[in-house]
Amino acid sequence: MTTTTKVTGAAVPARGDFIGRHGHRLNEIGLLAAIALLYIVLGLTASGFLSLDNQLGLLRNAATIGIAAWGVTLVIIAGEIDISIGPAVAFASVIVATGATEWNLGVVGAILVTLAMGLLWGALAGWLRARFNVPSFITTLGLWSVLGGLALYMTDALPVPLPESALLDVLGGSVLGIPTAALVMLVLFGVFAYVARYTAYGRSVYAIGGNAAAAQLAGLNVTRVRVLLFATTGLLAAITGVLLAARLGSGNGGAAAGLEFDVIAAVVIGGTALAGGRGSLGGTFLGVVFITVIANGLVLLGVNSFFQDVVRGLIIVGAVLINVVISRRSAANRLA
Repeated sequence: MTTTTKVTGAAVPARGDFIGRHGHRLNEIGLLAAIALLYIVLGLTASGFLSLDNQLGLLRNAATIGIAAWGVTLVIIAGEIDISIGPAVAFASVIVATGATEWNLGVVGAILVTLAMGLLWGALAGWLRARFNVPSFITTLGLWSVLGGLALYMTDALPVPLPESALLDVLGGSVLGIPTAALVMLVLFGVFAYVARYTAYGRSVYAIGGNAAAAQLAGLNVTRVRVLLFATTGLLAAITGVLLAARLGSGNGGAAAGLEFDVIAAVVIGGTALAGGRGSLGGTFLGVVFITVIANGLVLLGVNSFFQDVVRGLIIVGAVLINVVISRRSAANRLA
């Protein structure tokens, strides 16, 4: 709800609300500046960074993070968390490969079954959260373990080759020179940005993140929204798994290890408050680009793979600290 102050008969936003609405714009401007700086530095120091092939590779890698990040953004805005993304993507890749080969479902049938299963396991996590008030961290941690274990158990930790298929070639390849996964990411970004900003469902997500009890009293169906949120992240993880399997040519229970951390980092770096109630898809988009460029640059510079994890961890901690500072200042200004 927007707080207003009367000035000469007109209603204008209070100072705290102004900062709350525009603080994420400052974060996005800062991210744009940081990305521009990264491009300048890496363009000068990392051989091949600005090449067309590398930029297309960046788009493909960004899609692996971004598709899931759109759903996780809404989850975190609602004051929840989903840490099951990595194993969910790996399990989805195994299901589509196994379905297309061992279960004789055909490629299209295997894809549809995978997407349906993604919806179901996400909805189950949301239902446990909403019906029994189990913290979303615990429900998705359980899902993380179950899906990861199943993916490795079903495959004995070995890749499951996909059959030859024109559809899989398109999904794992490109359309008009642009990676298909990147096109899917951009289309879904447009859909989720519209939903978050212009629909009653999007407004409900923000309201629940701001104050779930008040949203319930105002007549919002908090249970239904929570189930839909996690069903959505399950579906997006399944989509990512299908695209990743098509790209690799196989389903792999060990694929996408640690992806959930990159996704959450992108969302938080994009300015979404971990406490809920604040965030934007545009900020997450920039966060995805930032994370992807950092990872690509570290590889091209030949940085040790273990130290790359150190850099990623420092980025996450720094982003959380900045987020906390912004949230506290916004709260202080609202009380002023």
